[in-house]
Amino acid sequence: MKYICVLLAALLLLCLAPMPYGYYQLVRFVSMVVFAVMAYQYYVKKQEMCAVAFGALALLFQPFVKIALGRTMWNIVDVIVAILLIVIWYKERKEKTN
Repeated sequence: MKYICVLLAALLLLCLAPMPYGYYQLVRFVSMVVFAVMAYQYYVKKQEMCAVAFGALALLFQPFVKIALGRTMWNIVDVIVAILLIVIWYKERKEKTN
């Protein structure tokens, strides 16, 4: 899971570029799976707030029932979530080195 956050952040930031519709569907599915796994991992670690937050992100990004936010709003969400993922990756990496 250590580099999955960085990879997903890169995928989300690539959504800012004009891509085929299938790419956005793939990113939504991958995001849903990664966020669900992260929610479960935080739940096991007894960090309920993080578990709820990532569970909510899994629901937001799920590709089965469309949540129509508009392209601009999705771009904002993608950037915020990408930054969040990079911060989490950096903090976990820093904690392991200490």
